[in-house]
Formats: sequence, C-alpha cells, structure tokens
Amino acid sequence: MPEVTFISTSGEPFTVEIPIGETLMRAALNNNIDGILGECGGACCCATCHVYVDDASIASVPPIRDMEEQMLGYIVAPRHDSSRLACQIIMIPTMEGLIVHLPPTQL
Repeated sequence: MPEVTFISTSGEPFTVEIPIGETLMRAALNNNIDGILGECGGACCCATCHVYVDDASIASVPPIRDMEEQMLGYIVAPRHDSSRLACQIIMIPTMEGLIVHLPPTQL
C-alpha cells in the first residue's frame, strides 16, 4: 500500500498506508489524524477535509474537478494554489510518498 504523510500545523508528520482506491479523507479519519473532520462523509459538500498538497507532491495528484473547485470557495483557512479536499483525492499507485499539510482550522 502506498504511504502518505500528513503534516500537522505544528510540523509533526504522521505517515499512514492508504489502500489504492481509498480517499485521503477516509484514511485520515480511519487513522485518527487530527485536523480532518470530513463532516459530510466524503460527499464533497462541507469542505471540512481541506489540505494543502506539498509542492513536491502536487504533480502526482489528479487535477481538481468542478465540484471540488466550487467547494474550495467555502474553506475557512486561507486558500492556496495547493488547496484540495481530501475527500476528492483518491489514492492511486503514483501517489506513493504523497505529502499533505493540514490547515490551521476546518471550521
């Protein structure tokens, strides 16, 4: 299984294995990663799974689709070019070593 590292706001890394086909949001919730709420359960309608994809990893993540782009307008933390919703990032083999940073808040 590919590994993904979630970096907390304090800089602490949490590396977890994520099965192919699982979303980053689901993996974060299953591994008790603080900072990912996922209140809508992955339906792309709450924006509480906002992450910043690390610059070194951005090329391995598929592009944003329209619905995610719209929901990113509702995030509370500052939006960056690397802002994504973890519920919309589905693990594929080429994302091995993906690094995402957690925002200071989701609400």
